[in-house]
Amino acid sequence: MHVAAFQDKGFWKAGHWPTLLTSLLYFDFCFAVWVLNGAMAPFISKEFGLDPAQKGFMISVPVIVGALMRFPLGLLSQYIGRKAAAQVEMGMIIAGLALGWLYVETMAGVIAMGCVLGVAGASFGVALSLGSGSYPPKYKGLAMGIAGAGNSGAVLAVLFAPPLAQTYGWKAVYGIAIAPIAFAMLMLQLFAREPDDREHKSLRGHLEILLDRDAWIFNLMYALTFGGYIGLTSFLPTLFHDQYGIPKESVGKYAAGIILMASILRLVGGGMADRVGGLRMIRFLAVVAVAGTAAAAGLVLSGGGPLSSPWVMVAVMVVLFSALGAGNGAVFQLLPLRFRGNTAVAGSLVGEIGGLAGGFLPNAMGLGAKYTGLGFTPGFLAGTALSVCILIALALVMRRWTTTWVGEGGRARPEDVSSAATDGGDPPLGAAAPG
Repeated sequence: MHVAAFQDKGFWKAGHWPTLLTSLLYFDFCFAVWVLNGAMAPFISKEFGLDPAQKGFMISVPVIVGALMRFPLGLLSQYIGRKAAAQVEMGMIIAGLALGWLYVETMAGVIAMGCVLGVAGASFGVALSLGSGSYPPKYKGLAMGIAGAGNSGAVLAVLFAPPLAQTYGWKAVYGIAIAPIAFAMLMLQLFAREPDDREHKSLRGHLEILLDRDAWIFNLMYALTFGGYIGLTSFLPTLFHDQYGIPKESVGKYAAGIILMASILRLVGGGMADRVGGLRMIRFLAVVAVAGTAAAAGLVLSGGGPLSSPWVMVAVMVVLFSALGAGNGAVFQLLPLRFRGNTAVAGSLVGEIGGLAGGFLPNAMGLGAKYTGLGFTPGFLAGTALSVCILIALALVMRRWTTTWVGEGGRARPEDVSSAATDGGDPPLGAAAPG
């Protein structure tokens, strides 16, 4: 994606841009709420005296619950509509934040609150499908990238939650977070409209995606690009506080730029995938992820010397997060081409598995630090192994994919683009290629 893409009048006229932008807002604020406990982890950990394994578990709860909620919310959106499902979800989040602000007093309450925050993490598949639903195939990557740039909500959390927690107490941050969710809820109600690309199937028909081999390759790719992103995003404040001794209220200054790069590159990745092909991009970015995770593992083990500067880790994380963010965009350029008319359910399944992988990462970090004596190294090396697995999987399926449902390198096929140009919309529903 280039700057010219935003100046392309064809893109803005091809779909309903108010729905796209309000979907971005919805996803952005939900994402910020989703990672609140991770952003405030140093404060919560100090109050309750948590060890590394307990920290990892506390951070992982919202990630895991958010992942588990995605597929059910995706199914719900197929029946009541994505706009309605988003409004139901945000109403639940507001109620949960109010309860957390007023009543959380114990560690058990923090874990319960993590479950509430997890509801916000379910916004993913609905927001992306709602935002991009009215856009034709040749613009799917860019539309998905814009909606998916809501990942930047994590920047809001790590920048604002720590100083607010320092000033008002960490529980008060739950109450403050109600305001942006209520604003997003209002904007979505006023300006979004339900796209007409929703395919009506029986519940059994939607669940058949669980048996689709291609869906599980997408799950693997997203376990790295999104699971790695959300797991590390939630853990960055703890990484910089525990590994480098950064004060609790200042960790956001180190983490925000890293997370912002992933959000920017997600948007860029979607647009570039439209042009050069999502499969080509994912293959290259998996190689970058191998190098980045291995380098981060090495830094944790390096001990003293010049490599002990937190800014060296920041540099490595910027490169790694950029690859993960661009990979996010590339995966969701491909997904609506493969699962047409069922994108909300497919996206929710892929997001669920990716989120579960993200929940694994903080636990791997915490357990590794507690039991292996290797600090946070095992968590980073898990990402290295997953990246290698993706490269192997792509080598096995790329030829079949590019001769059935997607064009060379993962671009939209010429007939898809010409069909969209002729009728101004997506190809007929149910036109997905064989699995």
